[in-house]
Amino acid sequence: MINKALYGLKSSGLRWHEKFSDTLRDMRFKISKADPDVWMSKNEDVWEYIAVYVDDLAIAAKDPKSICDTLTSKYKYKLKGVGPLEVHLGCDFFRDQEGVLCFGPKKYIKKSIEAYEKMFKEKPKKASSPLDKNDHPEIDESEILGPEDQKKYQSMIGALQWVISLGRFDIATPITTMSRFRVEARVGHLERLKRI
Repeated sequence: MINKALYGLKSSGLRWHEKFSDTLRDMRFKISKADPDVWMSKNEDVWEYIAVYVDDLAIAAKDPKSICDTLTSKYKYKLKGVGPLEVHLGCDFFRDQEGVLCFGPKKYIKKSIEAYEKMFKEKPKKASSPLDKNDHPEIDESEILGPEDQKKYQSMIGALQWVISLGRFDIATPITTMSRFRVEARVGHLERLKRI
């Protein structure tokens, strides 16, 4: 008889993290000093890594399949999307002509553009830079956004911040600038964000 389900609790994420950490320690992985969600293990002459983000894993190893097999057979985890890294946390991974592993947020940006088109019923306009030169959004005196547009503004800021995390550093300064207005943005601020 179930008295209380454990999923959905405030502590569920922590319990999951503890359980998976115990598994990785048992597999002889140890926490990286640089990041507590990057686990490492020496395998003969190379270091192997497992990057953990909640329940998403990225494994860099001599034989990643054997690590996945151990997780499923010995520890009874159910893994989905096992294979060469193609998409992880919204970022695309691919190899260039010389076989070098590269990454970029192509699919995430495509989804963001689709969300933009759905939100504004128009395609984004092309621009040569994220913001106009010598623009000063802090002195914008246009009308304050209504509640619906304010939600759109905040949603776009969040999506664009994730694009920066995925490697589009060229928009970091404009997004930091526009993030200052997320509590009470104006029509002009939304137009600038649409340009970005």
